[in-house]
Amino acid sequence: MILSDKRILEEIDKGTIVIEPFDRKCLGTNSYDVHLGKYLATYKDAILDAKKHNEIAHFEIPEEGYILQPGKLYLGVTLEYTETHGHVPFLEGKSSTGRLGIDIHATAGKGDVGFCNTWTLEISVAQPVRVYAGMPVGQLIYFVVDGDIETLYNTKGNAKYNNKTIRPVESMMWKNAF
Repeated sequence: MILSDKRILEEIDKGTIVIEPFDRKCLGTNSYDVHLGKYLATYKDAILDAKKHNEIAHFEIPEEGYILQPGKLYLGVTLEYTETHGHVPFLEGKSSTGRLGIDIHATAGKGDVGFCNTWTLEISVAQPVRVYAGMPVGQLIYFVVDGDIETLYNTKGNAKYNNKTIRPVESMMWKNAF
């Protein structure tokens, strides 16, 4: 089941959901709107290797915006820091974002119970489009978990994305054994 607006507010009051900054106007019927943070990043190398640490270059979105180009992967970050201690958070793009030809995630739309951080966005575009820091890009939806949680994400020793950040984070695939 997906949490309603009233239930999201109840969970925020209980501390099981944290959204910073929180703006009541961003709360939808069953979701919370998140915004593009001021940093983007691109990979330094044209060819990526899943077994190696692929480094990224961060840059700040200028006030006049930044034009994203098709055929290039951009890593973005949400303005909002979130914590989810009792629900499964899902990040989906807003329909208005999609209608501009912007995809905000390639595969990583689901968070884990215990995820405490900003969300790195895997951004691609269908045609050139100018984006701005602070623009609405996505919606967080919260699902009820059935059963007890054995290990929260933020307590896992091998969790790769636990370090609090306001910048996009590159893939940590290279830390996996394969």
